Amino acid sequence: MSAPVLTAFSAGSPGQLLAEVAADPSAPLQAAVGAPGGYGKTELLRQLARVWQAAGITVVTPWQATGDAAGQVLLADDAHRLDPDRIKGLRRYAERPGARIVVAYRPWPRPDGLSGLIGLLTRARRPVRLPAMSAEQVRERLAGASPDLVSVVTEETGGVPRHVARVAAALTPADAAAARIPLAALAGFASDLDELEPDVRTLLLAAEAGAGLSFDLVAALLDRDAETVAELVDAGRATGLLAADGTLLPLARRAIAALGPIGHRIDVRQRLAALQLARGGPVLPLVRPLLRDGGGLVAGAAGGGLGEVYEAAGEEALGDDPRLAAELFAAAAGAGRGTASRRALATALAGDLDEASRLADQALAAGTGQQRAEAAYVAAAVLTQRGQTAQAAALYQWAPSVIAAGFGTVALIGTGQPAGAALPDPAPAGPPTLLSSAAALMARGMAESVGGTPTAALSALVQAATTIEPAGPTVLLPDTPAALGATIALHCAELDTADALLARAVQAGTGGALLAGRHRLLQAWVLMQRGHAAPVPDGRPGRDRLFARALQAGLSRRAGDLVGLRSCWPDACHALIGQPVDLFTLLPLGELTVAAARLGEQHRVAGHLADADRLLDALGNPPLWSAPLHWSRLDAAVLAEDRELATRHLEALEEVRGFSPYTAALAAAAVQWLDVLAGRAEPGAVVAAAHGLSGLGLIGDGARLAGQAAIRTTDRKAMTLLLDCARVLRERVGGPAPDTRDPQSLSDRELEVAALVVEGLTYKQIAERLYLSAKTVEHHMARIRQRLGVTGRQELLTRLRALTDAEGVR
Repeated sequence: MSAPVLTAFSAGSPGQLLAEVAADPSAPLQAAVGAPGGYGKTELLRQLARVWQAAGITVVTPWQATGDAAGQVLLADDAHRLDPDRIKGLRRYAERPGARIVVAYRPWPRPDGLSGLIGLLTRARRPVRLPAMSAEQVRERLAGASPDLVSVVTEETGGVPRHVARVAAALTPADAAAARIPLAALAGFASDLDELEPDVRTLLLAAEAGAGLSFDLVAALLDRDAETVAELVDAGRATGLLAADGTLLPLARRAIAALGPIGHRIDVRQRLAALQLARGGPVLPLVRPLLRDGGGLVAGAAGGGLGEVYEAAGEEALGDDPRLAAELFAAAAGAGRGTASRRALATALAGDLDEASRLADQALAAGTGQQRAEAAYVAAAVLTQRGQTAQAAALYQWAPSVIAAGFGTVALIGTGQPAGAALPDPAPAGPPTLLSSAAALMARGMAESVGGTPTAALSALVQAATTIEPAGPTVLLPDTPAALGATIALHCAELDTADALLARAVQAGTGGALLAGRHRLLQAWVLMQRGHAAPVPDGRPGRDRLFARALQAGLSRRAGDLVGLRSCWPDACHALIGQPVDLFTLLPLGELTVAAARLGEQHRVAGHLADADRLLDALGNPPLWSAPLHWSRLDAAVLAEDRELATRHLEALEEVRGFSPYTAALAAAAVQWLDVLAGRAEPGAVVAAAHGLSGLGLIGDGARLAGQAAIRTTDRKAMTLLLDCARVLRERVGGPAPDTRDPQSLSDRELEVAALVVEGLTYKQIAERLYLSAKTVEHHMARIRQRLGVTGRQELLTRLRALTDAEGVR
């Protein structure tokens, strides 16, 4: 493939040389043309030959030269390859009076006599230099290619004319449109690589592997001294494959990766990795290409006793790419290293809990003491993710460490085993780490949640979240401080604290992919508590799946979507059945308890509620954890109109009224719910209780209390007051309600009827509730259909849900 040659008329340029020859072909001329391979030396000599031959002058090579210097021109290409005797002959020829001779050569190698020859030729004339092509010249060579393609080709080829010509010859319209270099452009490099000296080829393979200009590393690889390596770098530059700074041209790197002998490439990478490991350098860049895209080693890469190298590479990859780390640990195991526990850790961080559990079990059965301890930690983290907290607690106790002690305390308290829980030693034998410090703070926060105050518990967990934040996704956690803190904050209506903790954890990536879904679920739960709808992530099987199903049920119930609630109920029951009760699942249990009452399915949650009672009893009924569940159970009793059960939970809430502002607000609201059920609610007290709930962020709870009180009163003035209260609270959530003067707006009585229809009551049941006749209810519904302009039942229910939501009467 011919390469373009510059024709600019600048000093020492090929264009100047051609112009001189064309102007006077018979004039004496001595010139040296030096450039790396691929820069067009041969093509320049061909152009010169054509000019002289056109003038009738004989052009000869070093093997054809005769003594008649006046009648011929001697053109010597690749002078760097000539033997010393031939070079001496060229010098003698050049020294003859009137000689015409042009010698082309690469900067390396320099056989004996070549430097003297070049010095002789450049006494009267500067050496001719062949520069790399500019972007404009690349554009012309590619026949008006797009700026993007020109930029790509210029960068990839370094402007080396031969490389540009190869790209131009292989380029297809599709490649040009996509601004990419075709694979076919690499084919021409095969001969370049075949012609390399063995040490130069090894040097280029080392550069492709990432050794760069580390002369000592390459010297050790080649078993050569640094001076020899420097000479090899010069030789590499002379090939046109290395740039002037000694780095591989991008296109040459691709060619070596695609065409270099695979066995040699693997051998170079393995030996470089071993050398890097011995001197404490990074090995991951050298080892990564040895893994296939789908995992597993390239054929020939598993041997060589490099298990330690693969293991070190796995440690380097663990923080940024745990899936790759797991593959590398597997490669290390294949080379005889015991990495089952590290592979289990990496696999868990990558989110594959099933495989992590299997690998941890293997290490527990056959690993060393340290490996078994690490495997126990991994297995415990996996069990916690699946909601099997009691089993996790047992594993933490089996593998004692400062970290295991902290998380073990969290698990023991969470499962109602305070006797076995102990705060980690404040002065451990080893230096504290981010993980050990965070685990200790989480243990303290958990202890404060059952025996102290909400403020103290949240303070410890906020500190823990701040401590672990710099670790980001690099450490395996059974739960994050942010998630645990948000759970506790939800139990005491510190919704702003929950929001802040979760937002920072999401930003920092705390817990990695494994816990990202949990953070999103808890964020959605906070929104639901505030009265907003939110997309529900599909949690992993186990604890998170239970949260996701409870969220769906809670949002459907709050929206008055009885069809949606019935639809998601079977999945919610299935998720609940598979989860033992602990403190961390009381939120979804409470939500499903209310949903069960709405559907008349209380028996589905009875067993879990009994377990929750035993759990809380074992912990001394800590108000922070027990009060929200009593509130949910009171809500369920109200829906079932079970005054006896509602009274029992009211009494429980009254006992903890003084614990915190949250429990005080719940107790006050509970009193009003009982009065609403009994038909003796005092509007002012209901409004005060509703605003008390709203002030803690529980706007939807407050609006529902006011709305239900309005439905159940027969006093028109009281109804108006309560409806106004519910409307104001709803506006805080979803914006202003529709203007009641709109022709489609409903009267207060029609709103009452609409709310009860949305709740699923029949006309007869509505009539009994509002002390009306069934005929009157039917009359109201006819007017509602007329005002809203709807005829179909589904459309009617959809419009009624929207209106009653806006008015806050459900």
